Amino acid sequence: MFSLILHAAPHEEDYVIAELADFGVLGITEEVGALRAFFDDIADRRVLLQRFGQYRPRIEPAEDTDWAQVSRDAWPPIMVGQRFYLVPPWAQDATPPGRLRLEIEPGMACGTGRHPATQLCLEALEKYVRPGCPVLDVGTGSGILAQAALLLGAGRVVGCDVDTDAIAVARARVDVPLFVGSADAVQSCSQDLIVANIDSATVELLGPEFARVRRPASTLILSGFPQADLPKGFSAKQMYQREEWVCLIC
Repeated sequence: MFSLILHAAPHEEDYVIAELADFGVLGITEEVGALRAFFDDIADRRVLLQRFGQYRPRIEPAEDTDWAQVSRDAWPPIMVGQRFYLVPPWAQDATPPGRLRLEIEPGMACGTGRHPATQLCLEALEKYVRPGCPVLDVGTGSGILAQAALLLGAGRVVGCDVDTDAIAVARARVDVPLFVGSADAVQSCSQDLIVANIDSATVELLGPEFARVRRPASTLILSGFPQADLPKGFSAKQMYQREEWVCLIC
């Protein structure tokens, strides 16, 4: 058994975790400034070093330990916002009174709920989802935000992502319509709330589509970028912030 140490930036960690799942990773733990992934000795070290070369990979031997259990221990349930209780599927903890249970499989697709940008979106959804309102989740990843909107009482929730693997994962765990694609495939003037937890450049490109899809007096929740890289062309009435990450309410 060996471990692969990767130095990914905070906003890249969800993507790296999802990629590691495709290589038969046994478990993943978070360290200061790095991710440590555990593999059986049969895993191809050369292929791993090439695939994750941009993250300054380093291979170290690992003790013969139940690293899958170690990985599970590294993902304890957490409270997010005022309403959510985020848990991995193996958690046996009872949901605290007044909390909504959000179950997520760490490493299956982008969107584990641990990233500050995702947590900011969850907090914004708590405030802006209205009973029965239609919601569009652009760049749904694991489907965590679509699932959250449904739990909060939204009406028709739709999620989309250009990543076919992410949509496959989300379909297996979230009972809402999901499709491979983006906002350009959504009916005009059909959404009361749009949430997009994606990078700043993509948000800018999708700006005209967001404007087309939104209804009058609708809410647009944007996150996935640091304060130093705010998307241009959006007027925010409110901004949430955690560490360097921000969430714009438009």
